[in-house]
Amino acid sequence: MTSVRPAWAVWTPETADERRTVFSELEKILASPHFCNSKRYPALLRYLVEHAVSGRVEQLKERTLGIEVFHRSPNYDTNADTIVRYTAGEVRKRLAVYYHENESGSPIQIVLPVGSYVPEFFHAPPEEMESFLPASGAKAGGDSEPAPALRSSGQVHHPAYDPSPAWAVEIPGAETRRSAPARTRRLLLLLAIAVLLIIAGVAALLHWRSASATEANVVDRFWAPVLHQPGTALLCSGAVVFAPDKFSGVITANKDNTYPFVSIQIAATIARISGILERNQTAYQMQPCTSTPLTELRERPLVLLGGYNNEWTLRLVAPLRYAFDSGSVESIVDRRNPQVHWQRNPSQPYSSADDYGLIARFYDSTTDRVVMVVAGLGRNGTEGAGLFATSPHSLKMLSDKLGHDIGSGNIEAVVKVNVVDGKTGAPLLESAYRW
Repeated sequence: MTSVRPAWAVWTPETADERRTVFSELEKILASPHFCNSKRYPALLRYLVEHAVSGRVEQLKERTLGIEVFHRSPNYDTNADTIVRYTAGEVRKRLAVYYHENESGSPIQIVLPVGSYVPEFFHAPPEEMESFLPASGAKAGGDSEPAPALRSSGQVHHPAYDPSPAWAVEIPGAETRRSAPARTRRLLLLLAIAVLLIIAGVAALLHWRSASATEANVVDRFWAPVLHQPGTALLCSGAVVFAPDKFSGVITANKDNTYPFVSIQIAATIARISGILERNQTAYQMQPCTSTPLTELRERPLVLLGGYNNEWTLRLVAPLRYAFDSGSVESIVDRRNPQVHWQRNPSQPYSSADDYGLIARFYDSTTDRVVMVVAGLGRNGTEGAGLFATSPHSLKMLSDKLGHDIGSGNIEAVVKVNVVDGKTGAPLLESAYRW
């Protein structure tokens, strides 16, 4: 589908009036049905156009756009998070459809070339500019004035929008289209759009099915040692009791506590993990660490939930590279780099301090099994670790970070979890290790 007509030329808006013309065209585009119902597409197109018009095209890079437009962290992985490329592709397609539907509606067109984040601007040739003037565009004295010519600064054709590429489909009667009745033109246009929507829908469905299968596979590969080992899997959770004088409001339960409990964050994590087990028809049971002896941990799939509230987590991860510090300050330490550690900010309220979580999968000689650990410094860290360990997107990011398939080997990962009013935010990968 061609957007730019053959006689139109690339130009650069240089005067204030020309820049206003571009922004006026931008507002018309953003008000159209192709953009008005979205937040991402208008945000990206507005940013690109504003920077191109002001001459700041050096900022139109993928990482900069991810940070400035989509609020990604400065060190985010552009290979794993393709939001800029995906959104730019959608903006490019929606611009093409918009101009296809409004072929005679504007003296200029905004185009986003393939493979670039720098928009280009096209204007109609001088002989066509009169068709864009209003019918009453005469001066008070009766003398009309032709529209000022916009300055051209480039060739007519852009390679991404060549009106007659070798693969273009020729529509019969296209050369007489301008003389066809308006109703026939509308019907042809609607038919073409309907066909394109059907093709796009089928392609999207096939892509969704393929993506869903791929996503499920990465989760199942990561959890394979639990899913395919013999025996009933054990979800062994940390347990606590109320302690109002403590920073977190709770302390770790012991064997003498008759009614220990788990937080809603650990309960949510149990639900996510049990969902994976049930989907794969893996039998499991749950019990608190306070009533679980070593004999029940051996020779069965084991998932440990919780950090400082789970004594088995503290013991089994102690020899690993990333482990929970046994000192007075609750933190995750890197035993290879003693100066590196992750801890909550004690100067902030517990409900506002960012938390950290540890995800681990490793062979443990004590239990003679592969052990899975989903644990945090606090309850938000445990929930964030659970979100990461059950998310296809996060596990794909972990696989890319390690440079190896996550279906085998021993793996540890540390994640950061933003906490706002006690609610757990999306986990961010801090560090990872495979051996």
